[in-house]
Amino acid sequence: APLPLQEHEKPLAVTNGELRISGKGKKLRKPRTIYSSLQLQALNQRFQQTQYLALPERAELAAQLGLTQTQVKIWFQNKRSKYKKIMKQG
Repeated sequence: APLPLQEHEKPLAVTNGELRISGKGKKLRKPRTIYSSLQLQALNQRFQQTQYLALPERAELAAQLGLTQTQVKIWFQNKRSKYKKIMKQG
């Protein structure tokens, strides 16, 4: 029979990109994604073409760049808000 998990060996559950130790409710944030210059180049290039990606486009771009769809989605969200902020400043 498999050995019972020790208290400190609790499995980690990932919820919304946040690591959570099961049962404790303590939120351990996932480390910030470091994008390679190649990935940033592709993301920025794509953003210049369109600020919004359709689901299949997002899936394809994520697969090409070796990122998750969530990483691509959030990068685009962040880029849009940064872009709008810059536009507001003129």
